[in-house]
Amino acid sequence: MQTPSLTASPDSLEHPACPLCGGGERREKVYVFPPFAVARCRGCGLWYEYPRLAEPLMHASYADDAYFEGGEAGYSSYAAQEATLRPTFRRFLQELARRGMTGGRLLEVGCAYGFFLDEARGFFEHRTGTDYSPAALEKARGRADRLLLGGVDQIPPEETFDCVACIHVIEHIYDPVGFLRKLASHLRPGGWILLATPDMGSFWRPLMRYRWPFFKVPEHVTYFDRRTLAALLGRAGLVEVQPLPYASAFSLELIGEKLGRAVPASWQERQLWLPATTLAAAGRKPGQTRS
Repeated sequence: MQTPSLTASPDSLEHPACPLCGGGERREKVYVFPPFAVARCRGCGLWYEYPRLAEPLMHASYADDAYFEGGEAGYSSYAAQEATLRPTFRRFLQELARRGMTGGRLLEVGCAYGFFLDEARGFFEHRTGTDYSPAALEKARGRADRLLLGGVDQIPPEETFDCVACIHVIEHIYDPVGFLRKLASHLRPGGWILLATPDMGSFWRPLMRYRWPFFKVPEHVTYFDRRTLAALLGRAGLVEVQPLPYASAFSLELIGEKLGRAVPASWQERQLWLPATTLAAAGRKPGQTRS
């Protein structure tokens, strides 16, 4: 499949209202990545891309075979991150289990190569994953009970889950409130939606400024901190909204790549657990908690 161009012409750009509260007042050009920029809503405080690439053009990139392996957008190599993603996911799942958020049927939206679904094998009885990339789902084969090409629309309307996980997905969503409401329609009463996303409120972002690695333009269209992520879950009708610990492991090779520094070959596979890189939160669908 040919990689779609992400070069933006004036007619490919959108100038949205705030994706969280719908407000039109913003601090524009807080961070500038021509022709894109990151603005901040004066009403609710959400940072978001303004202007941004038209959604159909961005979706074409997600479906491209190269998105996870060196494409114009996406990852230099998602496969190379397996050794750090798996322990990160294991630790997160153990935290979910301690909080009683595991068990039953799991849906992961944007499952990529299925590492999280594979690690969730002992925590859920049934695991479904979706992704827009056929190549990613091919690599995920055998790591879940079911894999679906596409987004939430591929889930049968009557099908429900006990837990829905979106790990480094919500920052890609153009209408995050509508997206979560649709996910909640596939959630059993008492079930949980879990979100993990880059932490715009961490000390790393002002410290690194334009070198902050989560400024992935144009694909990251929203940037959440603890307050706005909780507000998103609440606007979608979820209750008992709560922050979740999320520790991330990184290889020294990847850290060096993000910082533009060479790392000796003998050190590249070593791992560090870095705080405050990813923000996570959960919200429960109102109703009787499943037994």
